[in-house]
Amino acid sequence: MEAKQIAEPKANQAWYAVGVLTLAYTFSYIDRSILSLMVGPIRADLGLNDTQFSLLHGLAFAIFYTIMGIPIARLADSRNRKRIIAIGVFFWSLMTAFCGLCKNFWQLFLARVGVGLGEAALSPAAYSIIADSFARAKLGRAMGIYAAGVFLGIGLSFIIGGKAIDLIADADWRHAEWLGGLQPWQLTFFLVGLPGLPVALLVLTIREPARKNLLALGSASAEAAKPKALPIKRVAAYIRENLATYLCHFAGFSMLTLVFNSILSWAPEVFIRTHGMTRTDAGFYLGMIVLIFGSLGIVCGGALSDFLVKRGHSQGPILAGLLGTALLLPFAASATVASSAQVSLALFCPLLFFASFPFSPAAAALQLVTPNQMRAQLSAVYLFVVNLTGIGLGGTVTALITDYIFGDDAMLRYSMAWVGCIGGLLACLILKAGTKHYRRSIDRLEGRGAALAA
Repeated sequence: MEAKQIAEPKANQAWYAVGVLTLAYTFSYIDRSILSLMVGPIRADLGLNDTQFSLLHGLAFAIFYTIMGIPIARLADSRNRKRIIAIGVFFWSLMTAFCGLCKNFWQLFLARVGVGLGEAALSPAAYSIIADSFARAKLGRAMGIYAAGVFLGIGLSFIIGGKAIDLIADADWRHAEWLGGLQPWQLTFFLVGLPGLPVALLVLTIREPARKNLLALGSASAEAAKPKALPIKRVAAYIRENLATYLCHFAGFSMLTLVFNSILSWAPEVFIRTHGMTRTDAGFYLGMIVLIFGSLGIVCGGALSDFLVKRGHSQGPILAGLLGTALLLPFAASATVASSAQVSLALFCPLLFFASFPFSPAAAALQLVTPNQMRAQLSAVYLFVVNLTGIGLGGTVTALITDYIFGDDAMLRYSMAWVGCIGGLLACLILKAGTKHYRRSIDRLEGRGAALAA
């Protein structure tokens, strides 16, 4: 059977799509991460402890972000992906603004659930669009640039959030009757949420690429795939066939996500509690570190993944992720427990670089080992696992250690070091074990692609 030839998307269209999707991803992380800089004000106004606050930051967001990702991804594997993303951007931006109207724990909890529900529409569909827009050897870089939106968003949320809270607190107009006595942290949610609404319209301007066999992309034998959802039984059968690969991939990167979220959930607060920094200073210094070193790390991780794949290492993305994880360990153990703010900030630079390094290889690895019409669904399962573990538990495990093992708010920095060491070590062991399984899965899938082309 002769396969249909499909033109690869033009480079300018493909990179424009990456740019717009990265912008959307940046806004998503601004909206989900802004809470980290407002621990003190929200705890004081709502009467919360660290564990309760961590539930707002993690579990409330993760519930529907993870659960709804899978059915939305099934739509993304057969329907117009950019429209699904645009609806999601619009909804989570509104729900972020709605957080500013909340007056108690449960209202804020439900608003954060809404933010998670909207953001569930983004990454599975975005991964699928990007994978259909680039040749295999360029995918790591494209995924790395998209994933840099994580660090752009977190960095900007820290920098803008800290400054915004101070400016709003000092402004005379915030006491105006029409604002109903809203606190600075509530007004900050409006400030970061509403600008996301125009981004939803911008998403509609990108080109919806043709769906292709990723492993044949860029060759004359690329096969068109009608946008038709595969039966769940087919997807489940493929997962069972490659169960060891997916288990090691999901579990290994879940441990990394747990460490990552522990760091970013509590980093501003540990500098405020331990080193007496102001909220504005903690936000600025950490925001700059996240922007520079987090973004560099995730792009470099993608570049190393591409380099290894070009050199013929089919398990290259997993090897790149494993290297970043191993180099992360010493900094996870030392950055938060350093004796001075200056030393701690210096150690946070390599900490954020290596904490981010594995995540674009993780995304590229998943796309390369998964057939086209399952990619969004398997991406959603991956995001379900890693985010339920990382977002749902990363900050909360740290808070539980602080509240119930140490029983002292000042011991937060040691809780973070515990989570970083244990989670990072488990990630290393699991990813190492998964390398051989991943190589076998890639070999099987390439063999099927070659047979189909013939």
